[in-house]
Amino acid sequence: MRLFVALDLPWTLRERLAALAGSGIPGARWVPPENYHLTLRFIGEATPHRAEDIDHALAGLRGRGFSLVFTGLGVFDRGGPKGRSSTSLWVGVERNPQLDHLQGKIETALQRAGLEPERRRFAPHVTLARLDMAPEAKVAAFVQAHNLFRSEPVPIEHFTLFSSRLGKEQSVYTAEVEYALA
Repeated sequence: MRLFVALDLPWTLRERLAALAGSGIPGARWVPPENYHLTLRFIGEATPHRAEDIDHALAGLRGRGFSLVFTGLGVFDRGGPKGRSSTSLWVGVERNPQLDHLQGKIETALQRAGLEPERRRFAPHVTLARLDMAPEAKVAAFVQAHNLFRSEPVPIEHFTLFSSRLGKEQSVYTAEVEYALA
């Protein structure tokens, strides 16, 4: 079982994000709205025993709810030599100390449960599309055309432990446990 901790998004926001998706970028594989989420910590493969330890660690966390504003579009690229292509298109999140604090608490709890530290820097985002050799000019034009995207404040009242299973077309994400924020 593959696991990750994320913020589940309300359908009103998913619908707004889905309205951004569409044609215009050859090679883009658009993420279906039911799979939109903001990953707080990718865990990966976990045995049932390890999943139980993870659940106990997360259930012990206490935190307050907060609001997030989703804003702007961007891309992640393969890095390396100039000219490498973009790999994913995302919508970002306005800087938020409460989000950073929650993510840090989750990271600490998971390390105490025996997981290795996350090596990547936390970069909060929602993936809209995976890009496979998409023309950079088309990607740049799309980002420029939609970069003023801004959501209303979205209340965050819980975080979720998800499982991920590979499907025929895309991964299938299942909310396993929700952890309330006061």
